[in-house]
Amino acid sequence: MPPENHAAYLVNPRARPLQVKSAPYTAPGPDEIVVKNGAIAVNPVDYGKQCGGDYLFAWLKYSIVLGSDVAGEVVEAIAVGVDKRSSKPSEGAFQEYTVLRSHLAAKIPDNLSYEKACVLPMGISTASCGLFMKDYAALRYPTSPYEHPSDQAPPAAFIVWGGSTSVGTNAIQLAKAAGYEVLTTASPRTFGYVNELGASQVFDYNDPNTPSAMIAALKNKTCAGAIAIGKGSLEACIDIVAAVPGRKFVAQASVPLDAAKVPGNIVGLVGVVMGYIWWNISRTFRAKIKGVSVKFIWGTDLMANEVGGMIYNDFLPAALASGQYKAKPEPQVVGKGLERIQDALDVNMRGVSAAKVVVTM
Repeated sequence: MPPENHAAYLVNPRARPLQVKSAPYTAPGPDEIVVKNGAIAVNPVDYGKQCGGDYLFAWLKYSIVLGSDVAGEVVEAIAVGVDKRSSKPSEGAFQEYTVLRSHLAAKIPDNLSYEKACVLPMGISTASCGLFMKDYAALRYPTSPYEHPSDQAPPAAFIVWGGSTSVGTNAIQLAKAAGYEVLTTASPRTFGYVNELGASQVFDYNDPNTPSAMIAALKNKTCAGAIAIGKGSLEACIDIVAAVPGRKFVAQASVPLDAAKVPGNIVGLVGVVMGYIWWNISRTFRAKIKGVSVKFIWGTDLMANEVGGMIYNDFLPAALASGQYKAKPEPQVVGKGLERIQDALDVNMRGVSAAKVVVTM
Protein backbone atom coordinates (compact mmCIF):
# COMPACT_ATOMS: atom_id res chain seq x y z
CA MET A 1 0.00 0.00 0.00
CA PRO A 2 1.70 3.28 -1.11
CA PRO A 3 1.80 6.14 1.41
CA GLU A 4 -0.70 8.96 1.20
CA ASN A 5 0.67 12.04 -0.56
CA HIS A 6 -0.41 15.68 -0.74
CA ALA A 7 0.86 18.56 -2.89
CA ALA A 8 0.47 22.33 -3.21
CA TYR A 9 -0.85 22.85 -6.76
CA LEU A 10 -0.85 25.85 -9.06
CA VAL A 11 -4.20 25.01 -10.64
CA ASN A 12 -4.27 27.63 -13.39
CA PRO A 13 -2.36 30.74 -14.56
CA ARG A 14 -1.90 33.33 -11.76
CA ALA A 15 -4.03 31.33 -9.30
CA ARG A 16 -3.41 32.09 -5.65
CA PRO A 17 -3.08 30.74 -3.11
CA LEU A 18 -1.66 27.38 -4.11
CA GLN A 19 -4.22 24.62 -3.49
CA VAL A 20 -3.19 21.84 -1.12
CA LYS A 21 -4.90 18.56 -1.98
CA SER A 22 -4.28 14.85 -2.41
CA ALA A 23 -1.65 13.88 -4.95
CA PRO A 24 -0.60 10.55 -6.47
CA TYR A 25 2.31 8.76 -4.89
CA THR A 26 4.74 7.87 -7.67
CA ALA A 27 7.09 4.92 -7.26
CA PRO A 28 10.69 5.48 -8.42
CA GLY A 29 11.84 4.32 -11.82
CA PRO A 30 15.37 3.32 -12.87
CA ASP A 31 18.03 5.61 -11.36
CA GLU A 32 15.41 7.43 -9.30
CA ILE A 33 14.59 7.66 -5.60
CA VAL A 34 11.63 8.91 -3.60
CA VAL A 35 12.21 11.32 -0.74
CA LYS A 36 9.86 12.09 2.10
CA ASN A 37 10.41 15.82 2.29
CA GLY A 38 11.55 17.31 5.58
CA ALA A 39 12.00 20.87 4.32
CA ILE A 40 11.34 22.78 1.11
CA ALA A 41 12.89 26.05 -0.11
CA VAL A 42 11.36 28.43 -2.64
CA ASN A 43 12.98 30.30 -5.52
CA PRO A 44 12.07 33.35 -7.63
CA VAL A 45 11.12 31.09 -10.54
CA ASP A 46 8.32 29.67 -8.37
CA TYR A 47 6.55 32.96 -7.71
CA GLY A 48 7.53 33.99 -11.23
CA LYS A 49 5.48 31.14 -12.68
CA GLN A 50 2.57 31.87 -10.37
CA CYS A 51 2.53 35.58 -11.23
CA GLY A 52 3.63 35.38 -14.87
CA GLY A 53 1.35 32.57 -15.96
CA ASP A 54 2.14 31.02 -19.33
CA TYR A 55 4.80 33.62 -20.14
CA LEU A 56 7.18 31.43 -18.11
CA PHE A 57 7.66 27.65 -18.53
CA ALA A 58 4.84 27.47 -21.06
CA TRP A 59 5.38 23.72 -21.49
CA LEU A 60 4.03 22.96 -18.00
CA LYS A 61 0.49 21.61 -17.94
CA TYR A 62 -1.92 22.56 -15.17
CA SER A 63 -2.33 21.56 -12.39
CA ILE A 64 1.38 22.14 -11.64
CA VAL A 65 3.51 21.11 -8.68
CA LEU A 66 6.29 23.70 -8.56
CA GLY A 67 9.46 23.66 -6.47
CA SER A 68 13.10 22.73 -6.96
CA ASP A 69 14.70 22.56 -3.51
CA VAL A 70 14.06 19.69 -1.11
CA ALA A 71 15.80 17.89 1.74
CA GLY A 72 14.42 14.79 3.37
CA GLU A 73 15.17 11.38 4.72
CA VAL A 74 18.78 10.42 3.88
CA VAL A 75 19.16 12.70 0.84
CA GLU A 76 19.35 16.30 -0.24
CA ALA A 77 18.72 16.89 -3.96
CA ILE A 78 17.43 19.05 -6.77
CA ALA A 79 14.00 18.32 -8.14
CA VAL A 80 13.57 19.00 -11.86
CA GLY A 81 9.81 19.24 -12.19
CA VAL A 82 9.81 22.52 -14.15
CA ASP A 83 12.39 21.40 -16.72
CA LYS A 84 10.85 20.59 -20.12
CA ARG A 85 12.84 17.33 -20.15
CA SER A 86 10.78 16.27 -17.15
CA SER A 87 7.82 18.54 -16.24
CA LYS A 88 6.16 15.68 -14.31
CA PRO A 89 4.21 16.59 -11.17
CA SER A 90 5.96 13.76 -9.30
CA GLU A 91 9.28 15.62 -9.64
CA GLY A 92 8.06 18.92 -8.18
CA ALA A 93 9.21 19.78 -4.66
CA PHE A 94 5.98 21.27 -3.26
CA GLN A 95 4.60 17.97 -1.94
CA GLU A 96 5.16 15.37 0.75
CA TYR A 97 6.91 12.80 -1.45
CA THR A 98 9.08 13.81 -4.42
CA VAL A 99 10.73 11.64 -7.07
CA LEU A 100 14.41 12.53 -7.48
CA ARG A 101 17.05 11.37 -9.90
CA SER A 102 19.76 9.51 -8.04
CA HIS A 103 22.63 11.38 -9.74
CA LEU A 104 21.09 14.63 -8.47
CA ALA A 105 20.89 13.52 -4.83
CA ALA A 106 23.52 13.81 -2.11
CA LYS A 107 23.70 12.25 1.35
CA ILE A 108 23.85 14.93 4.00
CA PRO A 109 25.76 14.63 7.29
CA ASP A 110 23.81 13.90 10.47
CA ASN A 111 24.56 17.35 11.89
CA LEU A 112 22.99 19.20 8.95
CA SER A 113 19.28 19.88 9.42
CA TYR A 114 16.79 19.52 6.60
CA GLU A 115 15.97 23.23 6.68
CA LYS A 116 19.65 24.10 6.25
CA ALA A 117 20.25 21.44 3.58
CA CYS A 118 17.31 22.42 1.39
CA VAL A 119 18.81 25.85 0.64
CA LEU A 120 21.46 24.25 -1.58
CA PRO A 121 20.00 22.50 -4.64
CA MET A 122 19.00 25.23 -7.09
CA GLY A 123 21.82 27.52 -6.03
CA ILE A 124 24.57 24.93 -6.31
CA SER A 125 23.10 23.50 -9.51
CA THR A 126 22.93 26.88 -11.26
CA ALA A 127 26.44 27.78 -10.11
CA SER A 128 27.79 24.38 -11.19
CA CYS A 129 26.32 24.70 -14.67
CA GLY A 130 27.89 28.13 -15.15
CA LEU A 131 31.28 27.14 -13.75
CA PHE A 132 31.87 23.56 -14.91
CA MET A 133 29.83 22.67 -17.98
CA LYS A 134 31.95 22.38 -21.12
CA ASP A 135 30.09 25.07 -23.06
CA TYR A 136 30.22 27.52 -20.14
CA ALA A 137 33.26 28.53 -18.06
CA ALA A 138 34.57 24.93 -18.12
CA LEU A 139 36.56 25.36 -14.91
CA ARG A 140 38.58 22.59 -13.31
CA TYR A 141 36.31 20.42 -11.12
CA PRO A 142 36.23 21.05 -7.34
CA THR A 143 37.87 18.59 -4.97
CA SER A 144 37.24 17.52 -1.37
CA PRO A 145 39.50 17.79 0.46
CA TYR A 146 40.66 20.83 -1.47
CA GLU A 147 43.78 20.17 -3.54
CA HIS A 148 45.64 23.10 -5.07
CA PRO A 149 46.48 22.19 -8.69
CA SER A 150 50.23 21.89 -9.13
CA ASP A 151 50.14 23.44 -12.59
CA GLN A 152 48.52 26.66 -11.40
CA ALA A 153 50.75 29.13 -9.54
CA PRO A 154 49.53 31.68 -8.79
CA PRO A 155 45.88 30.56 -9.19
CA ALA A 156 43.74 31.99 -11.94
CA ALA A 157 40.97 34.31 -10.78
CA PHE A 158 37.23 33.94 -11.23
CA ILE A 159 34.64 36.72 -10.84
CA VAL A 160 31.38 36.16 -8.97
CA TRP A 161 29.21 39.27 -9.29
CA GLY A 162 26.50 38.97 -6.64
CA GLY A 163 28.34 36.90 -4.05
CA SER A 164 25.76 36.99 -1.23
CA THR A 165 22.95 35.57 -3.37
CA SER A 166 21.94 31.91 -3.35
CA VAL A 167 23.80 31.24 -6.60
CA GLY A 168 26.69 33.49 -5.57
CA THR A 169 27.40 31.82 -2.23
CA ASN A 170 27.68 28.49 -4.03
CA ALA A 171 29.72 29.87 -6.93
CA ILE A 172 32.29 31.31 -4.49
CA GLN A 173 32.69 28.02 -2.66
CA LEU A 174 32.81 25.91 -5.82
CA ALA A 175 35.38 28.11 -7.57
CA LYS A 176 37.51 28.14 -4.42
CA ALA A 177 37.30 24.35 -4.11
CA ALA A 178 38.36 24.08 -7.75
CA GLY A 179 41.53 26.05 -7.06
CA TYR A 180 40.64 29.55 -8.25
CA GLU A 181 41.03 32.89 -6.52
CA VAL A 182 37.57 34.44 -6.20
CA LEU A 183 36.80 38.14 -6.61
CA THR A 184 33.21 38.99 -5.78
CA THR A 185 30.76 41.82 -5.16
CA ALA A 186 28.31 42.30 -2.30
CA SER A 187 26.80 45.02 -0.16
CA PRO A 188 29.24 46.29 2.51
CA ARG A 189 27.28 44.65 5.34
CA THR A 190 27.91 41.19 3.80
CA PHE A 191 31.61 41.62 3.01
CA GLY A 192 32.61 39.46 5.98
CA TYR A 193 30.07 36.81 5.00
CA VAL A 194 31.44 36.29 1.48
CA ASN A 195 35.03 36.45 2.75
CA GLU A 196 34.24 33.54 5.07
CA LEU A 197 32.96 31.57 2.10
CA GLY A 198 36.31 31.92 0.31
CA ALA A 199 36.35 35.22 -1.58
CA SER A 200 39.78 36.85 -1.51
CA GLN A 201 38.62 40.33 -2.55
CA VAL A 202 35.17 41.89 -2.18
CA PHE A 203 33.82 45.01 -3.87
CA ASP A 204 30.63 47.02 -3.36
CA TYR A 205 28.25 46.26 -6.24
CA ASN A 206 26.53 49.63 -5.74
CA ASP A 207 29.77 51.56 -6.27
CA PRO A 208 29.99 52.77 -9.90
CA ASN A 209 33.78 52.53 -9.65
CA THR A 210 33.73 48.80 -8.85
CA PRO A 211 34.27 47.57 -12.45
CA SER A 212 37.37 49.79 -12.73
CA ALA A 213 38.60 48.63 -9.32
CA MET A 214 38.18 44.97 -10.28
CA ILE A 215 39.99 45.55 -13.56
CA ALA A 216 42.88 47.08 -11.63
CA ALA A 217 42.91 44.14 -9.20
CA LEU A 218 43.07 41.69 -12.11
CA LYS A 219 45.73 43.56 -14.08
CA ASN A 220 48.51 41.06 -13.33
CA LYS A 221 46.30 37.96 -13.04
CA THR A 222 44.74 35.51 -15.44
CA CYS A 223 40.95 35.65 -15.35
CA ALA A 224 39.07 32.39 -15.94
CA GLY A 225 35.75 34.15 -16.62
CA ALA A 226 32.80 35.37 -14.61
CA ILE A 227 29.30 34.55 -13.44
CA ALA A 228 26.84 37.47 -13.46
CA ILE A 229 24.05 37.52 -10.86
CA GLY A 230 21.69 40.43 -10.28
CA LYS A 231 20.75 43.78 -11.80
CA GLY A 232 23.53 45.37 -13.84
CA SER A 233 25.81 42.38 -13.32
CA LEU A 234 26.04 41.25 -16.92
CA GLU A 235 27.10 44.62 -18.30
CA ALA A 236 29.72 45.01 -15.57
CA CYS A 237 31.14 41.50 -16.06
CA ILE A 238 31.37 41.95 -19.83
CA ASP A 239 33.39 45.13 -19.34
CA ILE A 240 35.70 43.53 -16.77
CA VAL A 241 36.58 40.29 -18.57
CA ALA A 242 37.07 42.22 -21.82
CA ALA A 243 39.71 44.42 -20.16
CA VAL A 244 41.85 41.81 -18.38
CA PRO A 245 44.01 38.83 -19.45
CA GLY A 246 42.28 35.47 -19.69
CA ARG A 247 39.03 33.84 -20.81
CA LYS A 248 36.48 36.18 -22.33
CA PHE A 249 33.37 34.43 -21.03
CA VAL A 250 30.46 35.38 -18.77
CA ALA A 251 27.88 32.90 -17.46
CA GLN A 252 24.58 34.79 -17.15
CA ALA A 253 22.48 33.73 -14.14
CA SER A 254 19.73 36.37 -14.18
CA VAL A 255 17.82 38.80 -16.39
CA PRO A 256 16.44 42.30 -15.62
CA LEU A 257 12.86 41.07 -15.65
CA ASP A 258 10.74 40.41 -12.56
CA ALA A 259 7.88 38.09 -13.48
CA ALA A 260 6.00 39.22 -10.39
CA LYS A 261 5.76 42.72 -11.88
CA VAL A 262 4.64 41.72 -15.39
CA PRO A 263 1.39 43.64 -16.10
CA GLY A 264 -1.76 41.67 -16.74
CA ASN A 265 -2.97 44.00 -19.51
CA ILE A 266 -1.72 43.68 -23.06
CA VAL A 267 -0.44 47.27 -23.36
CA GLY A 268 1.69 46.98 -20.24
CA LEU A 269 2.89 43.54 -21.25
CA VAL A 270 3.99 44.73 -24.68
CA GLY A 271 5.97 47.54 -23.05
CA VAL A 272 7.78 45.12 -20.73
CA VAL A 273 8.52 42.68 -23.53
CA MET A 274 9.85 45.42 -25.82
CA GLY A 275 12.05 46.74 -23.01
CA TYR A 276 13.49 43.28 -22.42
CA ILE A 277 14.08 42.72 -26.13
CA TRP A 278 15.94 46.04 -26.37
CA TRP A 279 18.06 45.15 -23.34
CA ASN A 280 18.90 41.77 -24.87
CA ILE A 281 19.89 43.34 -28.19
CA SER A 282 22.07 45.97 -26.49
CA ARG A 283 23.84 43.45 -24.23
CA THR A 284 24.45 41.16 -27.22
CA PHE A 285 26.00 44.06 -29.15
CA ARG A 286 28.03 45.09 -26.10
CA ALA A 287 29.45 41.58 -25.70
CA LYS A 288 30.17 41.13 -29.39
CA ILE A 289 31.98 44.44 -29.83
CA LYS A 290 34.15 43.64 -26.79
CA GLY A 291 34.86 40.07 -27.89
CA VAL A 292 33.12 38.43 -24.93
CA SER A 293 30.98 35.29 -25.07
CA VAL A 294 27.84 35.22 -22.93
CA LYS A 295 25.54 32.28 -22.24
CA PHE A 296 22.47 32.07 -20.02
CA ILE A 297 22.42 29.34 -17.37
CA TRP A 298 19.53 26.95 -16.97
CA GLY A 299 20.18 25.36 -13.57
CA THR A 300 18.70 21.95 -14.37
CA ASP A 301 20.97 21.37 -17.37
CA LEU A 302 23.24 19.30 -15.14
CA MET A 303 20.57 16.56 -15.19
CA ALA A 304 21.73 15.69 -18.72
CA ASN A 305 25.53 15.62 -18.38
CA GLU A 306 28.40 14.54 -16.16
CA VAL A 307 28.35 17.66 -13.98
CA GLY A 308 25.29 16.52 -11.99
CA GLY A 309 26.85 13.29 -10.76
CA MET A 310 30.18 15.00 -10.17
CA ILE A 311 28.61 17.58 -7.85
CA TYR A 312 25.92 15.58 -6.05
CA ASN A 313 27.54 12.14 -5.86
CA ASP A 314 31.30 12.76 -5.96
CA PHE A 315 31.95 16.18 -4.42
CA LEU A 316 29.16 17.37 -2.15
CA PRO A 317 28.74 14.51 0.38
CA ALA A 318 32.41 14.56 1.44
CA ALA A 319 32.64 18.36 1.28
CA LEU A 320 29.59 18.79 3.53
CA ALA A 321 30.72 16.08 5.96
CA SER A 322 34.17 17.63 6.38
CA GLY A 323 32.82 21.14 6.85
CA GLN A 324 34.71 22.35 3.76
CA TYR A 325 31.41 23.26 2.10
CA LYS A 326 28.76 25.35 3.87
CA ALA A 327 25.03 25.09 3.23
CA LYS A 328 24.38 28.75 2.47
CA PRO A 329 22.58 31.11 2.46
CA GLU A 330 20.92 30.73 5.85
CA PRO A 331 17.33 29.45 5.86
CA GLN A 332 14.55 31.87 6.75
CA VAL A 333 11.82 29.51 7.98
CA VAL A 334 8.32 30.98 7.59
CA GLY A 335 6.25 28.07 8.85
CA LYS A 336 5.44 24.36 8.68
CA GLY A 337 3.34 22.44 6.18
CA LEU A 338 2.33 22.73 2.55
CA GLU A 339 -0.25 25.39 3.44
CA ARG A 340 2.63 27.79 4.27
CA ILE A 341 4.27 27.57 0.84
CA GLN A 342 2.18 30.46 -0.45
CA ASP A 343 3.40 32.55 2.50
CA ALA A 344 6.97 31.58 1.56
CA LEU A 345 6.43 32.66 -2.03
CA ASP A 346 5.05 36.01 -0.88
CA VAL A 347 7.99 36.61 1.49
CA ASN A 348 10.46 35.72 -1.25
CA MET A 349 8.71 38.02 -3.71
CA ARG A 350 9.07 40.95 -1.29
CA GLY A 351 12.80 40.26 -1.14
CA VAL A 352 15.32 38.71 1.23
CA SER A 353 19.06 39.29 1.70
CA ALA A 354 21.68 36.59 2.31
CA ALA A 355 18.85 34.17 3.14
CA LYS A 356 16.61 31.59 1.50
CA VAL A 357 12.93 31.21 2.37
CA VAL A 358 12.08 27.75 3.72
CA VAL A 359 9.02 25.77 4.85
CA THR A 360 9.46 22.75 7.10
CA MET A 361 7.31 19.64 6.80
